[in-house]
Amino acid sequence: MTADVVPLPRRRPTLDPMLALTAHGMNAVNAVILERMQSDIPLIPRLAGHLISGGGKRLRPMLTLAGAELVGYQGARQHKLAAAVEFIHTATLLHDDVVDGSELRRGKAAANIIFGNPATVLVGDFLFSRAFELMTEDGSLKVLKILSGASAIIAEGEVSQLTAQRQIETSEERYLQIIGAKTAALFAAASRIGAVVAECGEREEQALDDYGRNLGVAFQLVDDAIDYDSDAAEMGKDQGDDFREGKMTLPVIFAYARGTPEERKFWQAAIAGHRTSDDDLAEAIALIGKYEAVEATRDRARHFAARAVDAISIFPDGRARAAMAEAAHFAVMRGY
Repeated sequence: MTADVVPLPRRRPTLDPMLALTAHGMNAVNAVILERMQSDIPLIPRLAGHLISGGGKRLRPMLTLAGAELVGYQGARQHKLAAAVEFIHTATLLHDDVVDGSELRRGKAAANIIFGNPATVLVGDFLFSRAFELMTEDGSLKVLKILSGASAIIAEGEVSQLTAQRQIETSEERYLQIIGAKTAALFAAASRIGAVVAECGEREEQALDDYGRNLGVAFQLVDDAIDYDSDAAEMGKDQGDDFREGKMTLPVIFAYARGTPEERKFWQAAIAGHRTSDDDLAEAIALIGKYEAVEATRDRARHFAARAVDAISIFPDGRARAAMAEAAHFAVMRGY
């Protein structure tokens, strides 16, 4: 079956069912993370720990555990692989903050602000290396191919985003391609691994891949909507970061497409980097509100969340499937 709108639960969706489902496994994952982020060079665990212990939801490694639970896997391979997923994600965040010149990450000073750009890049490289150690220890060439392939796609997505920066004519299609690579690829790989370690068939693997990929797109769409819809305390980053960096995210694409000629001139100047003051940000938020671009972006997110829920409909109903479905609802409804 297919659906275009996620049927919302009566209560506000949360990550609580996913957290409960994966709690025991995440204890094992966190133990691996703590062990493998250590080094004889004290700066490495200090800098890595600044981000790793910084309050992230750890949704990506939870997807690996949830996928394994969904297909009935009884082993323990997923723990090291989920840690590898988190290391890949953390490494990309460290590199992103350097590229973007970010000052906040998860509500506190970004690592590059505290430790400097060179150390932040190098510790990101260290975490990538740790991730690949964990993959090779697992011994599965298929797992290695999936996660290494996702790492390459993420890097391509980041480069693609960089080349699209300050390009006012960026289309919705191009934008979706970018977030499909830089965000959704790791969601897909993280989810798929659960079926791989359980030695499921291609149908089950693809279903989990589709779930993760669509969830990842929905998650990023909402992230981009929040940048024009919340305050920095909720987001854990400065409101307007995307605006000042000239990123053509979907709320801007919608507002620009729907705007008057005069409003389009404002967007052209703003995205080019000529109008980035607090007053300009306020005008951008007003225009996005005028054309309901945040809600339109969340509507797109609902569509992808529906596809995520639909993808796992091939599996028997139960605790794992319900938790994963609610995670998709949460991705759309969240405010942080």
